[in-house]
Order: sequence, then C-alpha cells, then structure tokens
Amino acid sequence: MTGQLTGRSCRFDLGDLKVRFTFDSPTQGSFVVVHGAGLAPDGHAETVVLHLREIREGVYLNSWTEASGTTVTRLEDFENGTLYSNGTVDGKLYHFTGTIEEA
Repeated sequence: MTGQLTGRSCRFDLGDLKVRFTFDSPTQGSFVVVHGAGLAPDGHAETVVLHLREIREGVYLNSWTEASGTTVTRLEDFENGTLYSNGTVDGKLYHFTGTIEEA
C-alpha cells in the first residue's frame, strides 16, 4: 500500500544527481536537490503531486511534474535499495540508475 511510505524520507543517489525525498502522503512528496549535476540548482526544494502505484510489496512506480515542467518517472525498489529514474529537462530525456537509502 502506498500509505506505507507516508512520512518516510530517503536519499536518492543517482550518480552525480543526489536528492533527499520525503513522502508527505500517498499523493504528495517533497524534495531537496543535494547535488543537481547541472540539471537542477543545488538546494532547490519543491513539493509535487505524486502519481504513486504499488507494483508489488516494496516496489513502486512513481511519477510527477515539477513547476519547471520537468517530468519524472521512477521505479523505486525499496526491497533491493534500487532506483530507476527517467526525467525530461527542457525537452531532453535523461535515464538514471541509482540507490535508495532511508534518511
């Protein structure tokens, strides 16, 4: 259930891109860019509307659109601590694979 994530904070490490993310509710999340890798300013913070679906226990498909128009779609595998992320920034598609750590 997506409600199991509510209140959890995680560090998403996608190589050069590092983000701290909090699941505020099943439909809202907030993040702070720790290191933006040239895609977002370091320290940028935002709250977004989530489209969160549980695939199976511990594995979620999560997507949102940021105020800048950036779109993000992620497969978040908490069971294995793995994150697969696709995002569009200024019309360019980026693919990332990284790790999830509880903050």
